[in-house]
Amino acid sequence: MAAINTEYKEPSYGNWRLPRSAGLANLGAIGTAIVFAGLLMGIVSFALWGLLAGLGVLALAGVMALLLTVKDKHGQSAVDRLGTRTAFKLSRASGTNLYRSGPLGVTEWGMYQLPGLAAKSTLYEFTDSYKRPFAMLHVPATGHFTVIFSTEPDGASLVDPEQVDAWVANWGGWLASLADEAGLDAAAVTVETAPDSGYRLRNEVMMNIDPDAPEFARDMLHEVVDTYPEGSATVRAWVSLTFNAAIRAGAKKRTPEDVARDLASRIPGLSARLQSTGAGIARPMTAQELCEVVRIAYDPPAALIIDEAHAAGSPVSLTWGEAGPTATQASWDDYRHDSAYSVSWTMTAAPRGSVNSSVLSRLLAPHGDIDRKRVSLLYRPMDSARAAAVVERDQNNANVRITSGNRPSARALVDARSAAQTAQEEAQGAGLVNFGMVVTATVTDRERLSDAVAAVEQTSGTARVLLRRAYGAQDTAFAASLPLGLVLPQHSMVPSGIRDAL
Repeated sequence: MAAINTEYKEPSYGNWRLPRSAGLANLGAIGTAIVFAGLLMGIVSFALWGLLAGLGVLALAGVMALLLTVKDKHGQSAVDRLGTRTAFKLSRASGTNLYRSGPLGVTEWGMYQLPGLAAKSTLYEFTDSYKRPFAMLHVPATGHFTVIFSTEPDGASLVDPEQVDAWVANWGGWLASLADEAGLDAAAVTVETAPDSGYRLRNEVMMNIDPDAPEFARDMLHEVVDTYPEGSATVRAWVSLTFNAAIRAGAKKRTPEDVARDLASRIPGLSARLQSTGAGIARPMTAQELCEVVRIAYDPPAALIIDEAHAAGSPVSLTWGEAGPTATQASWDDYRHDSAYSVSWTMTAAPRGSVNSSVLSRLLAPHGDIDRKRVSLLYRPMDSARAAAVVERDQNNANVRITSGNRPSARALVDARSAAQTAQEEAQGAGLVNFGMVVTATVTDRERLSDAVAAVEQTSGTARVLLRRAYGAQDTAFAASLPLGLVLPQHSMVPSGIRDAL
């Protein structure tokens, strides 16, 4: 009888790909077209105006190709960086990087509405089929409706690794199933860490303490209430799902009531399937809870007041028009909002090679140099029909880059093998998801901002993700890190097809 090997082997995950259009060397389709157009114009200039004119045209085409080809580690060319800096200078010149609200501000009716991408958003509250109230955020600029689930993650401490592997597998299955959800455009997971005020612990202990208990036991509980919250942190997580007003391409846009009627019957199933991914008990957020989360994000000291009111049993009444900040100022590399300062990063490259399930643990964990930190993973699931076309096109483009030169680089060969593996897995039924990450660190003292920046950049190295500071777009990145379900590509003035082709 053969012995059975029961030794546990931790699985690894990888093969993330950044789709690229076909082109010469590091050029995309548009860059390659510019190079060929420059060569053609150079030949015509030789024939019509002579040698000097032809050389001048070729030199100009070479400089343009160089500006598009030479890129930094974040994939940004000189043209990209110049465009970002020019856009920020125009924004600062026009004053759109400043925001003032309230009675002395510039907002209508003197309300404290949100700035930037969520300025015209509207918050509704409806009831699902389980009679639970749920908030639904409408962003009319893109025609999107977002529902947010509040979760209680179990964490991986003292959990068998086999159970963690099962959670990861179920999470992958849950993401893949989103491609079959009618009208769903995007999903996001937001994990926030912040100092614990201690009011919830005090309220729980004081409500359950027995007045007839021994004096020693009561003294011990009072000491726990006074000392345990010091240096502790609270971790909260949300999952947001963003649906389109049109359930399919070419269909008529639905009203908020129609969307809510459709989602009311789907929310219980979505929240129930989340529990098998390690998210714990998932329930839809109410409108009041979402207002509190946004209000605290823009003004962190408000968390103490809100927690104290909850501990005292006093209801907190916030409307969507009162959740925004009083004043904000977006600088080139940071963002000031009410009583705090924030810096945001965006992910420009996923981990190379294979990683284990705990690769993001240090990035997600609380840090003493950061008052409030949010890590948001943004997902855009693809339906099966579109996924098949994307992987086939990506594989063809990778093969073109190999055959376009006599000596393909080692990276091009690895890229082609990765594209072939992705196409094979998709053909076997695997889902395809575009994903990204936004990280925001917030402090209440500007002098501590440099320490917070160093803490994030250090922990991102252990997470093996490449983060780039959101220069010139700190206010947009801050809003994207909130659990609002904003779909950033839909707000861009440059179509995604043109960006990929470059």
